[in-house]
Amino acid sequence: MARSKTSTPTADPRGEWLQLDRQLCFALYSSSLAMTRIYKPLLAPLGLTYPQYLVMLVLWEAEGLSVSQLGQRLSLDSGTLTPLLKRLEALGHIERRRASDDERRVDIFLTAQGRKLRERALDIPGHLACASACELDEVIALTQRLTQLRQQLNRAADAAA
Repeated sequence: MARSKTSTPTADPRGEWLQLDRQLCFALYSSSLAMTRIYKPLLAPLGLTYPQYLVMLVLWEAEGLSVSQLGQRLSLDSGTLTPLLKRLEALGHIERRRASDDERRVDIFLTAQGRKLRERALDIPGHLACASACELDEVIALTQRLTQLRQQLNRAADAAA
């Protein structure tokens, strides 16, 4: 007969916080995985992966950003971002250009095809809202709270470094 692997409670109340279902990090991680699973079939007709979609979202807001600016906006380092940009360029959605005022800087621009792709992506946020079963105001509030949380965690990580 197999023994149950449940833990016995300890006198230290901090031990309760070591339960998986009480971990904010796991709730965020598993929610992110679920979100990515929802995006995959929505992005497939566009020929984009989720990280490529994030790059396109930023460029649909403002193109002509440097690789560095784009990386800051997405919290990605250049080692992660560069292969994404090369693939988007190979797909014909963006072009990388050396800045005329500083040849060390590479700026990213949408192609006509990349601009047209935006039209095909317009329904994606609505599909996500439906999948979440949240009202628009709930989605907005949750997004704002998670943004605040990310900023607080980044400040704490910077202070600890």
